[in-house]
Formats: sequence, structure tokens, C-alpha cells
Amino acid sequence: MQLQIPNAARILIVDDDAGTVGLLERLLARAGCTRVRSTTDPRRALDLFLSFSPDLIILDLAMPHLDGFQVMEELRPHWAEGDYLPVLVLTGYVGVEARRRAMATGATDFVVKPFDHFEILIRIGNLLRTRAYYLELQKQNAILEKRVRERTQELEEAQIEILERLALVAEYHDDKTGEHTRRVAQYSACIARALGLPEAEVELIERAALLHDIGKIAIPDAIRRKAGTLSPAESEMMRKHTTLGAELLSGSRFALLRLAKEIAQTHHERWDGAGYPRGLKGEEIPLSGRIVAVADAFDALTHERSYKAAWSVEEAIAEIRQQSGRQFDPRVVEAFLEVVERLVPVGSEAG
Repeated sequence: MQLQIPNAARILIVDDDAGTVGLLERLLARAGCTRVRSTTDPRRALDLFLSFSPDLIILDLAMPHLDGFQVMEELRPHWAEGDYLPVLVLTGYVGVEARRRAMATGATDFVVKPFDHFEILIRIGNLLRTRAYYLELQKQNAILEKRVRERTQELEEAQIEILERLALVAEYHDDKTGEHTRRVAQYSACIARALGLPEAEVELIERAALLHDIGKIAIPDAIRRKAGTLSPAESEMMRKHTTLGAELLSGSRFALLRLAKEIAQTHHERWDGAGYPRGLKGEEIPLSGRIVAVADAFDALTHERSYKAAWSVEEAIAEIRQQSGRQFDPRVVEAFLEVVERLVPVGSEAG
């Protein structure tokens, strides 16, 4: 009965006995496996391993210079954790302790010398089939992981689009393009990054900031579209968009929507405590709310609304600077001033 070893399989033989090496090479060649590298000097094992990337290592234990245990210890750091790379140990005799040590070091199977030709080919074939199954599983896992990444990206993109469309609904009467919410989100991300926040947190703030005015959905159109100055009662109703937005976003188990609620509720609080809806002061105001407060104010100042003309970029920057320590957190203002000219160069039109 002729056993066949896959020709594509790569086998590395490390044995100081040239006769054993020659016999193994002949057996493997007759079984159809020609991709074989060998050495009788265990000190060359590492170089051969790195250049050849074998699917199976056939390794003698008792060798001069480096024994089989030392060779395995030298090779082991060079294949990935959890990677299945079979090591078939050849030895004249192996007791229980030696077996345990070899298995702990990386051995997969044992063959005692002198070995039966048929048996060793069966052992080699079994180990290579297991290796092939492992590689195929890794390939399939990589395909699945790619699909999961693609699907996750699609879901994230859909999530962002939904948030943008919700934000557009909230701003529809003031800004039919939705550009205000996108600009506020962009400015907020740049400020957060200038403050040194982790990139994951920066991205979360950017997405959550899209919904900072979501509560305006519940404000009557007559108030939102009024061209003149609002009455005290109308102003009070308009201010409720912060708490209404928080109510709309409350109860979510998702970090993004929890942060969006925090921003919706606190982006009109003031550093000096004179803001709304709760009159929070200083660092009582969540950092996300303090960041969006500056971004929102700058964009509102530099763009025309039904009730106001647009300010120049220079005028808006001057106002933000003047309100540092009053309306705005000084540290957030400082970060804003670092990035604003990269976002909207002084002397240009904001939009």
C-alpha cells in the first residue's frame, strides 16, 4: 500500500544522523512529498525554519550542540500563539518525564527509533491533514472576520446617516441642508482632539453632537420660525429643547445615545452658572456639553438665521475669547482657538 503525502506540504527535518535524514527524505519522496528541507546541525534549525516556513517539523531529541528540547524552545517564539504547527519527535527512547517536557515545549507526536516506515508515514500524513484543516479554518475565519468588519462598517455608516437625518429634522426650519449639525459635530471633534481626548472618545463626541438640538423637534413652528425677538414665554419654551431632547434620548443602552442625551441637556449650560436648564456651573457641566457649547455658539454666530445676520469669523472668535470663563470653559476655549483657523481661516466666509 502506497501512502501519499501532499506535495504542497513543507517538511523540515532536524536530526544529527545523516542516515535517518536520508531515509526520511527517500520515504517522503516516494510518498509524493518533495518540499523537504533538512539539516544534521541543529544550530541551523532556526534559519531553516524562518526561511522555509514548514507545515511539519521532524525533530530528533538527542543531538550535539542543541538537543531537541532546546531547538523547540528556540523555534517556539517564532510562530503565532495558538498556531497549530505539528512537531514529530524522533527518539531512541523516551520516558514519561521526557514526554512531558517535550509536550510542554511544543511536541505533537512521538516516534521511537528504529521506526516502521509505514507507521511514520501514517503519523506524518495525519499531522499534515490536521495542519491543513487548521489552515483552512484560519482562512474561513479570516473571510468571516472580513465580512463582519464590512457589515459592522455598513451598520456604523447607516447609524451615522440616521443620526444626520434626525438632526436635519430638528434643524429643518433653520437649516434645510443639515450643515449646521455637521459643522458643530466637526468642530466638536477637533476641539476634543485638541484637548487630548482618546480618539475613540473624539469619534463618539462627533457622532453624538449631531443630535445636540434634537429637542427642537418638539418646539412649535411659530416660535422656531419667528423672525423677531422672542417674548419671555417664547424664550422659555425655546429653552425647553434641552430637556425635551434629553427626554427623547433617555433610557438608551447605547453609549452613543447616552452621550447624545448628555450633550442635548447640557450644551446651553454656562461656565459661570447662568445657563440652562439646570444652572450647572464650571466642571459640574459634563465636558462633552462644554465642548459642544463652544462649537455650537461659533457656528451660530457665523451663520445667518431668520432672527439674525451672520457675524464675521473674526468677530465670532473675539466673542468666544471674551466669553472664556463666563459662558465657556477657558480650557475648551483655548483648545478651540488652537484649531479654529484650520477649520475656518480668519478673513474667510464661514458659510
